[in-house]
Amino acid sequence: MITCKNRYNVLFGFSAMILLLSFLVRTALLCWAFPQSGLTIADIPGIYFKGLIYDLGVTLFFTFGYALYLLFLPARLNNTIFNRVFTYFTVFLAAMILVFSFFAEFTFWGEYSGRFDFIAVDYLIYTYEVISNINQSYPLPLLIGGVILVTAFLVWVLHRLGFFRSSFQSKTPFGKRLLITAILAGLTVLHISYVSNSWAEQHPNRYAQELSKAGVYSFVSAYLNNELAYDKYYMQENENMAFNLVRSQLQTNNSHYLTTGNNLLRQVTDTNTRIIPNVIMITIESFSADFMERFGNREHITPVLDSIAKQSLLFTNMYATGTRTVRGMEALSLAVPPTPGQSIVRRKHNESLFTVGYIFGQAGYDRGFFYGGDGYFDNMNNYFGNNGYDITDRLRHKFVDDKLTSTRTNIPDSAVHFENAWGICDEDIYDAVIRNADNKFAAGKPFYDFVMTTSNHRPFTYPSGKIDIPSGSSREGAVKYTDYAIGEFLKKAASKPWFKNTVIILVADHCASSAGKNEIEISKYHIPCMILNLPGVAPQEIDRMCSQIDIYPTLFSLLHWTYNSKLYGEDVLSPSYQPRAMVSTYQKLGYLVPGKLIILSPQQKAEFFTWNQEKNEQHAAPMDSSLLKVSIANYQTAYNLFKNGGMKR
Repeated sequence: MITCKNRYNVLFGFSAMILLLSFLVRTALLCWAFPQSGLTIADIPGIYFKGLIYDLGVTLFFTFGYALYLLFLPARLNNTIFNRVFTYFTVFLAAMILVFSFFAEFTFWGEYSGRFDFIAVDYLIYTYEVISNINQSYPLPLLIGGVILVTAFLVWVLHRLGFFRSSFQSKTPFGKRLLITAILAGLTVLHISYVSNSWAEQHPNRYAQELSKAGVYSFVSAYLNNELAYDKYYMQENENMAFNLVRSQLQTNNSHYLTTGNNLLRQVTDTNTRIIPNVIMITIESFSADFMERFGNREHITPVLDSIAKQSLLFTNMYATGTRTVRGMEALSLAVPPTPGQSIVRRKHNESLFTVGYIFGQAGYDRGFFYGGDGYFDNMNNYFGNNGYDITDRLRHKFVDDKLTSTRTNIPDSAVHFENAWGICDEDIYDAVIRNADNKFAAGKPFYDFVMTTSNHRPFTYPSGKIDIPSGSSREGAVKYTDYAIGEFLKKAASKPWFKNTVIILVADHCASSAGKNEIEISKYHIPCMILNLPGVAPQEIDRMCSQIDIYPTLFSLLHWTYNSKLYGEDVLSPSYQPRAMVSTYQKLGYLVPGKLIILSPQQKAEFFTWNQEKNEQHAAPMDSSLLKVSIANYQTAYNLFKNGGMKR
């Protein structure tokens, strides 16, 4: 029981509660992650020490406003009903926010093996999808009830220990209150000035970094640092030298630059007869290469795709540029390296860009973007609609963006057989693609479609009776349904008159998980890509390391197109092609070549690793200065071009 009467006792008790709960959450996450983390016992003290510093920061931020209230509350009001009600309500509300955030940390860790980051900030904006997803994935009434009960219990403990009574009955003089508040203010200022999330990221093990952080602290840090200026935070080369290096890298025997200076506009020439097929790209949500039997999986959950792999142009060594759908969309539509912070899909001033769709448009194609969810999410409609694509999605938000320069079609209820938080099932979106293709074929127009699926996403629900795994039971079920739906789409499409002249691209937007013991876990970027129905091209496997950004330059070469380009992607089949891939998180920018990895980080840092692909092992090594220059040049010029309008068409 608290016997010392002090107006700040509730604040001190609440602070102790935050620190204790944070310690317990960190300990639970450590136990969860330890078996696969690569951590040693020697790493644990540092994790808890840094964690305590971050937890103190959270405590200061949470309580400072209440400290100001206690400072200025007149003594005559301290033991009144007003102050009692206000204090109990404030403590209950703050405790409930903390308890909910701690619960959310476990669900977020289960999905991403990390503390809150830009993804959590993004999801906070899109409340319908996120709340629906939580409701369909977890017993929400029980969870909310549990949060309220735990909060009530914590407040009751503080009450039983006498924190409230000793605070209300105190007569702490103003001078002492001023001193306590000044100390708290000074500690808060010191924490803001000298502690940042990057402090946790100095440890070479990614799990140690994430376990050292505090979820609430990381969330606020991510919110405040949503955009990262490359020219402010990352290593740079002389701008002219950087562009000269990239121009040289992209120069081929069949291309020439149309202008001089710091741009990449060039013409790629092919003297063979041009082929003009329809092109449908199916971008598969969260589809890791290791889901397929071809890449070692033994669960037999992708029979369709494993069969297709033997009949197509199969890229066996392709890597996604990032860990989110919008990053994959950026790579597949712009063919550029990922820039730090948000994907270009979500940024301002991303209209009228020199996209892959623009190249198709110049060749006379109608272009379409198909999404099973609401295209308002992640700014998809705005991005594709203002870059020449006609939109077909499942509209669910209240307002329609009247600034779109392309048409937009809502998928009606009559065409929907199954729907969850993220959108309609894959079979339904494929039916919409087929209906559109029928119309385009009847009008005599070649078409290029960018199709984004949703079924391989939590809560992993799909129509019943389609496969032998119950809906909502596991990721494996969602993968198998995704595979099944692709098979059904191809069966229906094969019966159409337009199919014989239609190339089908199957590629993942990113992997199902990016977590690993390394900052950039390369194996978690490995994705499958297949190009089916290519005229005059026999099935084959391409084992050269490459990226999502290389798909269309390779396809255009196979189709013998002459076209203007600003793409960073290259023709993987060209004899002069040098294998490489770009892999990133929101802050870490990786440049990968066989056996080597450069990682560029904020604060002008760069690290070099050797990489054993077969064993999936990374080891720090002395810097490769020539590879560092190439890495910097690619990322620096991509940032420069977008920032200064050089990616505009």
